[in-house]
Amino acid sequence: MKNIDEQLKALLTNALNEDIGDGDHSTLSCIPLNQQGKAILKIKQDGILAGMNIAEMTFKLLEPNCTFTAYKSDGELMQKGDVAFEIDASIHTILKGERVVLNCMQRMSGIATLTNTYVQKLNDYRTKILDTRKTTPNFRLLEKQAVTIGGAANHRFGLYDMIMLKDNHIDYAGGITQAVNKAFEYVRSNNFHLKIEVETRNLNDVEEVCTNCLGKIDRIMLDNFTPEQITAALKIIDQRIETEASGGINLDTIVNYAATGVDYISIGGLIHQAKSLDLSLKAVII
Repeated sequence: MKNIDEQLKALLTNALNEDIGDGDHSTLSCIPLNQQGKAILKIKQDGILAGMNIAEMTFKLLEPNCTFTAYKSDGELMQKGDVAFEIDASIHTILKGERVVLNCMQRMSGIATLTNTYVQKLNDYRTKILDTRKTTPNFRLLEKQAVTIGGAANHRFGLYDMIMLKDNHIDYAGGITQAVNKAFEYVRSNNFHLKIEVETRNLNDVEEVCTNCLGKIDRIMLDNFTPEQITAALKIIDQRIETEASGGINLDTIVNYAATGVDYISIGGLIHQAKSLDLSLKAVII
């Protein structure tokens, strides 16, 4: 795998190429190539700021010697009227990078803001919040970065960095015990350093995992359980393995789930339910 910076550069290069195509003809038609300019990122909506490194990287991909001055940092509270950064560069650089920067930062700030709302709900609990793979294709890297900026943690990034035996895997493999045994042998025989998580759909599944699979897995997912069912499951598990609640948990119900004492709660809505926040890049005319 490429390192994070290489992945970010590839993502942003593709985004710029998608937008610019064979040229920014709007700017080419009316602005001299060598004309320098300045612009500021104005915040138009309260929330949690995210994507400052993305903005700087985008502009520097276009013009390595441009000057990017940050006035705020990722994870900071932002209020309408604040200025996040200033960019001094060729006007062509500013206008070619504008939409990619705004699209990324608006989306990331929306995710970070919603994530932080969830995180604040659990200030009095030990339960940690995780994201999921319910992400936008080719944008996952930035969406998951936004989740961490908002104060939650990333679950597995993709299919390659953790084994998660979900309902379809279990049904195709012939059952929970069979699926776990095969996965455990797969990891052992290939000398992989992969954690194994198994999904359970009811208390009978939990009993089976605790009877047949402990020592071979790292975490049990309690999928679509009610808080009462999770409490019952945790009694069976008896702190012998990490636990994760998942499935339809939202801002109205998350405290009830955390109160059970479950270790993790995974929430796809951190990403797919987030609304982009309003930011704009404005020219500074001197």
